[in-house]
Amino acid sequence: MTLSDYPILAVSLALTERSFAIWASLHAVLKKQETRAVIGWVGLIWLSPLVGSILYYLFGINRIERRGEKILNKIKESACDQARKSCQAADLNLTPFRFNQQLANIGKSITGFDLLPGNKITPLNKGACAYAAMLDAIRNASSTIGLCSYIFDYDKAGRQFIDALVEAQERGVEVRVLVDHVGSRYSKPTSVKIMQERGLKVTTFLPTNVPVLAAYANLRNHRKILVVDGMVGFTGGMNIREGCLEEPGSTYPVQDIHFQFDGPVVDHLQDAFLADWEFAANEELSSEKWFQMTPALGETWARGIPDGPDADIDNIKLVMLGAISSARRSVDIVTPYFIPEEELVSALNIAAMRGVDVRILVPSAVNIRAVQWASMDPIGRILQRGCKVFQSPPPFDHTKVMLVDGEWSLVGSSNWDPRSLRLNFEFNVECYGKELNSQLSELIEEKIALSREMTTEDLAARSSMAKLRDGIARLATPYL
Repeated sequence: MTLSDYPILAVSLALTERSFAIWASLHAVLKKQETRAVIGWVGLIWLSPLVGSILYYLFGINRIERRGEKILNKIKESACDQARKSCQAADLNLTPFRFNQQLANIGKSITGFDLLPGNKITPLNKGACAYAAMLDAIRNASSTIGLCSYIFDYDKAGRQFIDALVEAQERGVEVRVLVDHVGSRYSKPTSVKIMQERGLKVTTFLPTNVPVLAAYANLRNHRKILVVDGMVGFTGGMNIREGCLEEPGSTYPVQDIHFQFDGPVVDHLQDAFLADWEFAANEELSSEKWFQMTPALGETWARGIPDGPDADIDNIKLVMLGAISSARRSVDIVTPYFIPEEELVSALNIAAMRGVDVRILVPSAVNIRAVQWASMDPIGRILQRGCKVFQSPPPFDHTKVMLVDGEWSLVGSSNWDPRSLRLNFEFNVECYGKELNSQLSELIEEKIALSREMTTEDLAARSSMAKLRDGIARLATPYL
């Protein structure tokens, strides 16, 4: 017995499948911004009947944008209002803006946020320094603590944070902890389970248990944000895990730079955390204690740049492109993963051909081998145009910093890869000020002094099998 014995049923199923395919194709044409993505999905839908349509339904629809748009709009209204108050409190006459106005306009156009003056931004080099500052802030908290981390291991480092958070809550401080669901699974038992058992209010971002896994596996919250009392903030690329302490005997030591923020831009960190918390926990934190007037404490102008596969998609990439195109003297980039999209490769090459000193520092041994293999292609192409690439020695350097012309700095959680710039939720801060830039430049020079410069001859000397391996890895670039 086959469908041919039931012609009406066969025709009905065929019409249903074609209707599904037409709907999926129209959705892709209307919703996808990149032509290559549209062509790829529509081709799959029609060349793989039913299977292609199902795959598009599971993996091709951006459900985050629909669910988070209202929250984001509300938070942005709050951020703009708080920014106006902070600007008044900072007194613009005390810190006149003397930097690249065109680049500043790009950030405003992309995010809708104003640059905020009067910030003190402190680089915290390596885990011991960063954790000490963060734990000190938590132990001195008096009203609120909001903590978001991609990875929060239950180990020596994690236990210190859990103990400090529990003690703060016992003092009457309101504590909220958000951990990405995938990142929470790097240790057993999970820190989330332990925090829940100890009475902390903690939740995970987009749980990936089946069947949700199919829709959200790639949409991770990669942000690292801590805001205490609405007055002091921390962000950067550092997770909470023992390896960042680089202690003897550490299984996987990692070097990194985190940042402490004092001043009005803390409002932007707080707004990002509150939006993520409301999205993940379905709890709106609207009491006055979560919103403070942050005084001017420094000379740096700064602006938070949220990015993610929602209404904020491509924010950080566009800011990077704007900064590279505006560079006149130098561009320094430190990143653990370097597989930039074509637009960024072209921008770096054009900058180098204009005479800009473009330097990229990457680890000599990347913890994800496929990423290192795939990076050989973009590295080869930028070396040919005059960019300089350096490989830093172990321990693995997880630092994420970009400097332009001695006055503009970009710090935060994003890497130079499609996963960060297209699939994950990230948070960066663009900073205008020579003092911060000089401090970071000194750290980069120290790293470069210990590094080895790559050449086109190095890439040409790879074996045929290595070239084939790297070429195959490059095909997976959109998902690495």
